[in-house]
Formats: sequence, C-alpha cells, structure tokens
Amino acid sequence: MKPHASFPATAVVIAFALIVAGCKAGDVSSDAAPDPVSVRVADVTGGESVGLPLRFSGIVRATQRATLTFQVSGRLSERSVELGQLVAAGDVLARVYNPALAPARDSARARLAELNTQYEQAQREWLRSNRLHERGVVSEQSLEQLAARRDGLKASVATARAALAEATQLLDESTLRAPFAGRVEALLVEPDEFVAAGQPVMRLSSPEGREVEVRVPAYLLGHVELGQALSVWSVQDRSRPVQTGSVVEIAQAGAIRGELHPVLVSLPVNTLEPGEPVEVGITPTRASAMTVPLVSVMRTADGMGVFRVRDAQADRVPVTVDRIIGERAVVRSDHLQPGDQVVFAGMTRLTDGDRVEVR
Repeated sequence: MKPHASFPATAVVIAFALIVAGCKAGDVSSDAAPDPVSVRVADVTGGESVGLPLRFSGIVRATQRATLTFQVSGRLSERSVELGQLVAAGDVLARVYNPALAPARDSARARLAELNTQYEQAQREWLRSNRLHERGVVSEQSLEQLAARRDGLKASVATARAALAEATQLLDESTLRAPFAGRVEALLVEPDEFVAAGQPVMRLSSPEGREVEVRVPAYLLGHVELGQALSVWSVQDRSRPVQTGSVVEIAQAGAIRGELHPVLVSLPVNTLEPGEPVEVGITPTRASAMTVPLVSVMRTADGMGVFRVRDAQADRVPVTVDRIIGERAVVRSDHLQPGDQVVFAGMTRLTDGDRVEVR
C-alpha cells in the first residue's frame, strides 16, 4: 500500500510546478518595447563651397546725374553757373540766342488773334442769319454756307493755338534750367560758342546718393543677386574702413563670347566721393557634391538606399549613386541634406523605423 500512497504526492508536486511556471510566464507583457539596435553613424558631407574672393575695379559716381542739352540750336549767350557750384531745382543755368525763335512766337500769337476775330465774326453772322432763316428771309443753303465757314474758322483757331504753343515751347527751350538740386560737375561749352540742338552743355550730379558700376565675366552673374551685400574698398586710401554696398542692377548675360557685363552697386551715403576709384569684392560659391560612406549604401528590392538617423530612429531613404570616390559615394536624394547622419555599421539588424543606439 505504500507505493500506491506515494503516487498522489508526486502528482501534486508536478501540478504545483506547472502552476508556478504558468504564473511566471503570464507576468511577461507582450507589449514590452524591443531593445534599441546598436549602430555606428557618419555625417553626410557636401553643400556650398566658397571660392576665392575676386575684386573688380570701378569709379564712384552720383546715383542721380544728368548731361544737360538744349533742344534748339543757337549761340550760348549766357552761362549763370560755375564749375562745382551748387544749384537748386529750377535754377537758370544757361541761355542760347536764336534770332528766329521770338519772331516765330510773335507771328503765331498774331495769327491766333486774327483767326479768333474771324471766328467770332462768323459766329455772329450765323446767329443773325439763323434768326432771318426762321422768318423765311434767308435760305437754308445760305445758312449752311455760313455754318461751314464758322466751323472751318474754329478748326483754324485750334491749329493756330497749337502753333503758338509750339513756338512758345521752343523759345522756352532756349533757357536751360536745373532738373534737380545738385552740383555742376562739368562745363562743356564756353559762352558765345555755337551750340547745336542736343549737344551736351554741362553735367549735373546730385549729392544724395553714390553708386559704382563694375564689369564682371558672365559666369559670375550667377553668383550675385539683387540686394546682396558686397564689400567695397577705397583704392586711394587703403587704411579706410571697408564699406558695404548693395547690388541694385544686374545685367543679363549676352551671346558675345568674352563680353563683360555691368553690375551696379549702391554705396552708403557720405562714404565715398564721386570720381574716387574703388574695388568691389565678389566671392563665388558653388554647390559641392553630397557624399556618404560607401558601406552605408545598401541595395534592396526597392533600389539603393541608406538608413538616416534622427531622434534615435532609423528611417530608410532612397538615394541615387552618381559615382564612387575612394571610400565614399556621391549620391543624390531629396530626403538627405549635408549634416544628416547615416548608418554604416549595424545595418543588417535594422528595419525601417527601428529605434537605435548610436555607438
């Protein structure tokens, strides 16, 4: 009976062991986060590279300037300013004498007065005839002839008025006035000399602003933009501080090989004087190739790609390999930029979206 009594005790022990094992297995949560994958990463290199600074020579000039001319020819009878003199807008600078201008204006004025008198008379005649026509004294044909003569004179008055305005304007053009306030920069004709219409007489510049124009080769046009700040150095005095100008105009590239193209730079007020030689600095920049370690590039069924690490998470991003330089691959990708980190060791254990630990 003793062997038969030992069987239940053994069964109780086995059952208890199974219950304990089941309790321990149930204590492990199925939602526990997996351990991060240990990887090693490297930076994506590339971006903009800065070339050597280049200097281009130019001459400072006034932003607002004008070469003044007469619109009529004649003898320079009067010059009211001297070289370097300051003038205000509207000041008389010079006059030319043309013997035909004043008589032409007077003749146009007299012709206009004559036609005005004839028109007024024709208007009165038509009014009288119109009243007689209503009484049946004047025929319809006579009234129409008077109306036609009146309307013709009215048109002649308008023509004479325009001729008078033209003659007056030509006479006014014999007086040269300052279009803006500034300084007389150059006198190109002396008194009593004959001046042809359109011939430069003097140059005027405003002290309000300064600018410099430099000419650069076509390949540099892509390295400057409107509003860009450029350094400007004085050539006469190298000890003067560097000024900062702003690009205000950029020429378009032409089809002539080797042609230089103007770039206009605005200068700060009260820094450099007109006529002063300066140098403008332009530093070309170019986009260098983006590279990653060659071992970080992997081929899958979806094509080439790398694992990019951000916020301790690895994401697979597609890349296009252009060429291989030593131990690095030149790649193109819309999802990578210089400074990103890519995995180059530990990739075989990674899947897209895994958490990682960077070693």
